[in-house]
Amino acid sequence: MTASSTEGAGAVDRHPQSSLAKLAVGAIGIVFGDIGTSPIYAFRETFAGHHPLAPDQLHIVGVLSLIFWSMMIVVTLKYVAVIMRADNKGEGGSLALLALISRSGDGKARWTSGIVLLGVFACALFYGDSMITPAISVLSAVEGLTTVQTAFAPWVLPIAVGILIGLFAIQSRGTAKVGALFGPIMLVYFLTLSVLGIVHIAAAPGIIVETLNPLNALQFFLTDGWRAFLALGSVVLAVTGAEALYADMGHFGRKPIGVSWLFFVMPALMLNYMGQGAMILSLDSATAAEVVKNPFFFLAPEMLRLPLVILATMATVIASQAVISGAFSVTQQAIQLGFIPRLRIQHTSEAAMGQIYIPAINWALMVMVILLVLFFQTSSNLAAAYGIAVTGAMFIDTCLLTVVLFSLWKWRPWVAVPLLAIFFFVDIAYFAANLTKVPDGGWFPLLVGFVAFTLLTTWARGRKLMLARMREASMPVEIFVKSAAGSATRVPGTAVFMTTAPDGVPHALLHNLKHNKVLHERVMLLTVKIEDVPFVPEEKRFEMKDLGSGFYRLIIRFGFMQESDVPAALQRVETCGPQFKMMDTSFFLARQTLLATGTKPGMALWREKLFSWMLRNAESAMEFFKLPPNRVVELGSQVEI
Repeated sequence: MTASSTEGAGAVDRHPQSSLAKLAVGAIGIVFGDIGTSPIYAFRETFAGHHPLAPDQLHIVGVLSLIFWSMMIVVTLKYVAVIMRADNKGEGGSLALLALISRSGDGKARWTSGIVLLGVFACALFYGDSMITPAISVLSAVEGLTTVQTAFAPWVLPIAVGILIGLFAIQSRGTAKVGALFGPIMLVYFLTLSVLGIVHIAAAPGIIVETLNPLNALQFFLTDGWRAFLALGSVVLAVTGAEALYADMGHFGRKPIGVSWLFFVMPALMLNYMGQGAMILSLDSATAAEVVKNPFFFLAPEMLRLPLVILATMATVIASQAVISGAFSVTQQAIQLGFIPRLRIQHTSEAAMGQIYIPAINWALMVMVILLVLFFQTSSNLAAAYGIAVTGAMFIDTCLLTVVLFSLWKWRPWVAVPLLAIFFFVDIAYFAANLTKVPDGGWFPLLVGFVAFTLLTTWARGRKLMLARMREASMPVEIFVKSAAGSATRVPGTAVFMTTAPDGVPHALLHNLKHNKVLHERVMLLTVKIEDVPFVPEEKRFEMKDLGSGFYRLIIRFGFMQESDVPAALQRVETCGPQFKMMDTSFFLARQTLLATGTKPGMALWREKLFSWMLRNAESAMEFFKLPPNRVVELGSQVEI
């Protein structure tokens, strides 16, 4: 196997001051919340869900074997061993993988339209997943109250909704303070999973050999093929959250996540699943049929069930928090990479740069999560909607991985092809099984995915067309400098004209000269570029060109995980005269009004109107680039695309 230097290139130690153990514990608190709460509902759904199975020896050991080998192939082999090597300067996730592919080979962008659309659709599916995960996780934990006392049943929905509203309400305050508790709580939770499982495995240790034996999974398919196929739709719930390992890699690094998974999280999960199976097999058929409706909570003796419900609820809140934070992070990446309009982003921690809060995403998620809980009523009904977004995203990750293996890492076909064949076989099997859930609720994440995909692609396409139209009408800057420098009156101070195009004269500069008839002593044509790497080093941040007569063109580069603070960046520019002082600097912005006519080729009229609506509602460049409000002048212009 050969690999170019790109493989693991981002594995540079981004956490030199933190010990492996500390990072591993931190990862347990954040990265594994989603997959860690799966035992609450995954095993139950396989036997008591929409396609119930008889809780007998054949089905229980068959399902346990499927869960174990799914974890081995999907999580351990695919994500931990292979995909997590494909990091973009330390960052993971579908968009980071897409950005990495774009810089492959000779450094030129190689984004074929098909690969870009796949990556964007994976991002769109994530929004569907991030709505369902908090709903199903919290609801399934609160439903445990009914195993303590059936009289709690009417209180399940109000309590779950109250917890979820509280969770979204505290997002604006940041999670730095409570985040310190996440690791210890999840450690206790996973240890509890292990102990509960071991107690029941001790009575029937043979369940371990049965689970590890892949022939039991095969026997399940040979004996009860159609039901086994349908069961895959529920078995996959045991590995939902696997993509979170990759997406959160930037926070903890590949090694701590891998260590946490292999030596702590996966053993705890499997012990618990095997414990659930051993417990059900030890019961008579009538009792087993009742217990299998909520086996996770029945693992604990009656006196400990309420504490288990409370611990599970805390774990699901932590899992939901991780998903919400993930939605903020993905949105920030998508904004910086040009797939989503500018939105207000608030930093909730001065110490941790990655802790952000996006109000529009937060409240939209909250409304959708509450509606999901009220519409589907039970976690079992929600399970029908869960899975299809995750399996779709996993399939897309495998498609992107194919490009990485052959284009970036140059793996030999005899190694890459069998590996990819296994991944594609498993992904397609799971996705196909989840397609059977579409009428029962699987339509929801697909609908959210297609709506988000339409918005993302419309914005990206509309921006491209708008910039092209503006470039057509722009004047060469050399001609403008020669003609304007001698004729216009110069006034003291600095004028910064923000422009998306790194050439030509900004419309705002032309309008200002036309109406005010003056130019400042120093005129800066400023372009902010977001690169397809998470962080741009200081030595590569600025690109300055002296155009003569007091005119300068400056390009400031930020990574897609960095805050675009223009005034702070200008303070460090020293190659174009005196240092920038905000009280002597005026920022001129052009605000475009889009005329949706449908007469020019490019986009359908309905997409032009959609793009126009998104443009009107995007956050202003003044707020996005942290410009001082009392130093900004906005000049309007109309553009037809």
